[in-house]
Amino acid sequence: MAPTLNILVVGDIVGKAGRKALAYLLPEIKQSHSVNLVIANGENAAGGKGLTPNTADELFDAGVEIITSGNHIWQYREVYPLLDSEAPILRPLNYPQGVPGRGILTRDGVAVINLIGRTFMRGALDCPFRAADQSLTDLRDYRVIIVDMHAETTSEKAALAWYLDGRVSAVIGSHTHIPTADARLLPRGTAFVTDVGMVGPRDSILGVEAGPVIDAFLSQLPTRFNTVDRGPVVFNSVLVQVDDQSGRATAIQRIDSEIA
Repeated sequence: MAPTLNILVVGDIVGKAGRKALAYLLPEIKQSHSVNLVIANGENAAGGKGLTPNTADELFDAGVEIITSGNHIWQYREVYPLLDSEAPILRPLNYPQGVPGRGILTRDGVAVINLIGRTFMRGALDCPFRAADQSLTDLRDYRVIIVDMHAETTSEKAALAWYLDGRVSAVIGSHTHIPTADARLLPRGTAFVTDVGMVGPRDSILGVEAGPVIDAFLSQLPTRFNTVDRGPVVFNSVLVQVDDQSGRATAIQRIDSEIA
């Protein structure tokens, strides 16, 4: 393992457009930035909501090594057996006991923790702060630890990052699909960004067609949303550099791109 690890964390991959952009852009980014590990949130990869075995394979074929997720991972039951397999796919750790899958994965000396926030999220979710505490006890032999905090509110993501400052290498926010401009190092060496963003269609609302979303706000009625599969696609990610001896992050930078 190199003294400095370059870990690329890719934003929520949305639908077919996101998968195609990932396959096109990721190999060059990995090479040009000497990336050691690629983590990507894949909970929207199948049709804009959910993950299937086939779409998971597409992400792995593109160069993703660990897939994290969030509340949409349960959309397709066909992925449940995969969550219980050795496949490097995570669901949020703080779901109740007994649900499929796992929330922690270790690979080549790096530990990845997937958490989900509770504010404005449905379901009886366990406390992500206490779940993080327990996981760090279990991971006491690991120095390099990356957390995907999948949450709705900026305050909950920031609170978790400050809570874990100095205890993990990075807290990377996901879920809202909007890249934030606050990538920084916290005082004790934890890298943080409120939301990494998405890999998906630019001319959309969070990856889906604008018209039905607007209609839903106007009518307050249930509305079917469809992903956008045409036009420019944005690629949002952050590159975290970590000292593998101390586990402290030494740098975090946004790597954003757009293709026609």
